[in-house]
Amino acid sequence: MKNVIELIRVSTEQQAGEDRAGIPAQREANRRTVLTFSLKIVKSIEIVDVSGAAVLSSPQMQELLRMMESPEIHGVVTKEFSRLMRPEKFTDYALLQQFIDTQTVLYLPDGPIDLASKSGRLIGTIRAAMAGMERREIIERMNDAKESMRRAGKHPGGESNLPYGVAYSPKAGWSYTADGEKVRTAFRLFLSGETSYTVLSQKLHIPRTNVRFILENPIYTGWRVYREKRDPSSVGYVSRPNGRQGYRRKIERAPDEVIRVRVLDAIVSEADFNRVQQTIRLKKEKHWRSYADAPNRYTYNGFLACGDCSSLLYTHTSKNEFYVCKSRNTREARLRATRGLTPCSNPYMLRKKLEPKIDFLLGEKLREPEFLRSVVDEFNAGIQSSVSTGATERIVIDRKLESLEAKRQRILEAFFDGAVDKAERDSRILNIDSELRAFRQILVDSIPVVPEAITDADFEEILEPFAEWEFLARDDKRALLAALCPEIRVERYAVKSLMLNLLAGGGNEVSRNRAAGALLRGRCARTPAIHREKERRDGPEKLRPAAGSRRRQSGRRH
Repeated sequence: MKNVIELIRVSTEQQAGEDRAGIPAQREANRRTVLTFSLKIVKSIEIVDVSGAAVLSSPQMQELLRMMESPEIHGVVTKEFSRLMRPEKFTDYALLQQFIDTQTVLYLPDGPIDLASKSGRLIGTIRAAMAGMERREIIERMNDAKESMRRAGKHPGGESNLPYGVAYSPKAGWSYTADGEKVRTAFRLFLSGETSYTVLSQKLHIPRTNVRFILENPIYTGWRVYREKRDPSSVGYVSRPNGRQGYRRKIERAPDEVIRVRVLDAIVSEADFNRVQQTIRLKKEKHWRSYADAPNRYTYNGFLACGDCSSLLYTHTSKNEFYVCKSRNTREARLRATRGLTPCSNPYMLRKKLEPKIDFLLGEKLREPEFLRSVVDEFNAGIQSSVSTGATERIVIDRKLESLEAKRQRILEAFFDGAVDKAERDSRILNIDSELRAFRQILVDSIPVVPEAITDADFEEILEPFAEWEFLARDDKRALLAALCPEIRVERYAVKSLMLNLLAGGGNEVSRNRAAGALLRGRCARTPAIHREKERRDGPEKLRPAAGSRRRQSGRRH
């Protein structure tokens, strides 16, 4: 009797469970093969939770390869060729080379395969390729089934893949759990200006690493959106140590593959959700940070940009307190030099001198009727210009689309007349269809939606939160700034521009709020000069009315 090694492999831990017959069935099949060919099993090797594409990484397979080098081992017995391997890449075929080098015979229930012989090498290569193809077909069938479930508004995964505060059952469908109230509160706090993920985590007892993902998930608006998918390619699979089952990396879906289906009632409005996404994006771009032990003297740190080079302004505390452009940092200055950019000319700016000017802009200047009227008039005049520009662009693109459609029709007519064959027709039509898609997308993306004209009253309503600016504490000011997402550009103590990225409501209200940022941009550069003029004429103490008189004017209690 010839000595052989028994190989048993199951791809998942579930298949190795006592309630499953995967391992006993393989062992029984191997026993019949041993009796048929008069073999003796000297070692049984079981590989559990290892894919057929990653068997070479498992220590059990490495042990098998070492034992095959012994002259006492004649062969390896297994139930199916796929138990040995399911190659994903050509490098996986190195396993077969080890059988050839050691002259080891592979025993299957339907007979032995001597990979060192001509016929054995051919049969072994073919069967390995078929096993690999079966694996890819299994993955494709599973993915297709899951995609159909997603498009039908069902959940194809387990509980671990559900968003926080959301439950799903095949019978009852989607629903919110009690943690959904935490989600609602998280959005409310974030919109109120509490943008620290750490603070939100502590207040709501949610893991900090989950907070941002919760705030970015559109399911709380009622929509289940799939913008990513698992990479089906061979490089997309990442196995765990020792070749154990791992995962596939996520990749962006093509625009036509994105799935968006309504599955729940909203607990967060889409307008609020969009405002939160805007704030998260700016929080990342502007490096907004919240530290409990950070100095709390600066009001505008994280909200200021350089009027010269557009970099962020950082705080610098020594004998005095300053705002300084990021590009003044040694490393940033070197980067600008390597790119051929001139050094930033914006100097260090004293906090006690710069902040009062920004306070005057937000608390006083934005409330002056004359200033607002001039800004509104300029914006409404710009609307007419943008309408005419957009109409001109649309005319040019429409003409191009008509030309491509006519060309497409001529190609079809030439095919019907027999002037071109089918292959040439398909090639030309494919190129034209690609251009048509490109120009139609340009028509959608490049021509903006022109906002409606607004009135002074509309703009005053947008700026209403700044009415009591001078009475707010530093933390309240920063909460309001975080909620409205401003970008303030300053240079040499002069406010060059102010952009308010406001998003609220829908339809006309969105257009009006977007208009607010555009209205103020480029108009506030005059404010420092007006401020200095009032300082020279009235003195700093007369720039604002007394707190009591301001309260009486506003008619509000604090």
